[in-house]
Amino acid sequence: MIRVVLLGAGNVAQHLYTALCNQTSVEVIQCYNRKGSKLHPDQKKELVTNTLTELVDADIYILAISDDAIEEVSSNLPFTNRLVVHTSGSVPMDTIHSSNRKGVFYPLQTFSKDKTVDFSTIPFCLEAENEKDYNLLKELGVTLSQKLYKISSQQRNALHVSAVFVNNFTNHLFSIGNDICSDNDIPFEILHPLIRETADKIATMNPDNAQTGPAIRNDHKTINRHIKFLSDTTQKELYQTLTKAIQSKYGKKL
Repeated sequence: MIRVVLLGAGNVAQHLYTALCNQTSVEVIQCYNRKGSKLHPDQKKELVTNTLTELVDADIYILAISDDAIEEVSSNLPFTNRLVVHTSGSVPMDTIHSSNRKGVFYPLQTFSKDKTVDFSTIPFCLEAENEKDYNLLKELGVTLSQKLYKISSQQRNALHVSAVFVNNFTNHLFSIGNDICSDNDIPFEILHPLIRETADKIATMNPDNAQTGPAIRNDHKTINRHIKFLSDTTQKELYQTLTKAIQSKYGKKL
């Protein structure tokens, strides 16, 4: 049985708590957050603390907290030589205070409060200072997912930058598309099959080979018509920037 103490109360902490509590070989023996809030309605109140000095003995302490808080919280832990890991995509492992053994348990997924997540489909990026701790993280990870990857802090930072492009920036483009549809009395759901096909396509082919649209066709008439249509300055600039980026990558000019 792997005994886990989970620190944090945000989306990642809540989803991890629910997922880990459903595993027979894992026990979340305590949770910590500044407000002492339960992470699930069924969680026993006595298993939650808002005081670091009350943390109990565990095999792994998971810091599912904001990136900016990792250094401070890890430096204030009331023990030494225990395995402390964070769940951040961009923070180096060495940010964790040296008084404890360090690691990373990073689930590469976007987490929303009210959206159920299937952890069996989520890749986990693991890192540790020694093989024994890495194997323990692997043992924990395999209870949730078979997609486990040994990723260094440098690689994870590159992966996180890539994730921002394919997830956060892409979602912002969805938001712009939704705004344009709404402004023109068009139901955004009409675009759902196109969005799904675009995402499904890159699971079986290189994104370079999947690129379509007026930019890669060098279709000046359509590009100019779109730019003329857009009245929002930010949308217009973004359209032009992305068009130039696509044409630059594929060797074409505006």
